[in-house]
Amino acid sequence: MEDKYLKRGVSAGKEEVHAAVKNLYHGLYPKAFCKIYPDYLAGADGWCNVMSSDGSGTKSILAYLYWKETGDLSVWRGIAQDAIVMNLDDLLCVGATDSFLLTSIINRNKHQIPGEVIAEIIAGGNEFVQRMKEYGVNIYQMGGETADLGDCVRTTTVDATMAARMKKSDLILTQNIKPGNVIIGFASYGQAVYEEQYNSGISSNGLTSARHDLLSNYYAEKYPETFDAATDSSVVYSGTKKLTDDLSGTPLNIGKALLSPTRTYTPIVKKILHELPAQITGLINCTGGAHTKVLHYIDGLRIIKNNLLPVPPLFTLIQKESGTNWQEMYKVLNCGTRFELYTDEKCAAIIIDIARSFNVEAQIIGYTEQATKAEVFLQTQHGTFTYN
Repeated sequence: MEDKYLKRGVSAGKEEVHAAVKNLYHGLYPKAFCKIYPDYLAGADGWCNVMSSDGSGTKSILAYLYWKETGDLSVWRGIAQDAIVMNLDDLLCVGATDSFLLTSIINRNKHQIPGEVIAEIIAGGNEFVQRMKEYGVNIYQMGGETADLGDCVRTTTVDATMAARMKKSDLILTQNIKPGNVIIGFASYGQAVYEEQYNSGISSNGLTSARHDLLSNYYAEKYPETFDAATDSSVVYSGTKKLTDDLSGTPLNIGKALLSPTRTYTPIVKKILHELPAQITGLINCTGGAHTKVLHYIDGLRIIKNNLLPVPPLFTLIQKESGTNWQEMYKVLNCGTRFELYTDEKCAAIIIDIARSFNVEAQIIGYTEQATKAEVFLQTQHGTFTYN
């Protein structure tokens, strides 16, 4: 798989990026889930500023393919949600649940992306912001930039930055995860009460591999603008599926499944934090790094996950088409369990009930124990795997 990633121009570990930024200031709590800085905005001692920058990644290429093949412009709206939620839920992991400032950047190739697509992306962002407001999650849109960069961008990229101001006393820091905590996992699939349709659970990670491993070479021939011409042809659209093929076990076709907007857990966690103040020791958004993501934020702990939620159909299909071993699948993709909450066992039933009140499945998926080094141990239906 590592060889396949490199052939597609993807760095799975991003070691050179980590090396480039290692000497930068990493904030007040370097192992926090997102950057936490002194209160530069107001200068208050008991407050801090939190910030995240992320985007929809190569998912915008899937939106481009689906739109060109079907004429369905609406798929672009979900790309805006992806860019927002990839930031929103990272900020959620330090306890931020309200009063977010949002700015976005859309880079496009004007030859491929007309104004009507830009309008759909912007409308999608507005829709999501209004929907979150209904659940007490206020996001304030502060403008942004739309740039025509045809020499750099083949289709379009959609990225965002979010910030919030918090009391330091309200922060949730991964350094507080301790031996004996239980881990509650929230499902990435299904249809939450604040979602408009069934969600496959894919989020916005691993889409370069998923796109090329699932989809037929038909798309390489018809849409050469959707991949780098220097890429080894053996790893370009090497699957057997069409976007409009049905995804068995779901109400979606494969294209709509791959384009399922990234789910936010903010409405759920906001209610949990209100009902169980100071009871949550850690929150982990299992995006890049999936079930190994927590390794970046802990020391001297073993994370044991022995009761993960079921693997949804899309992930099973990706594994079958790509031949990727399951140890790698759980490292790259959430495989159905995308958000983790660490707490004492006495709080578990309340948390699970709150999640289910939003129609999101949740359960105890494991526990923590003391160890000599940070380690994740998975016991799954597809095998037992160790990561460190």
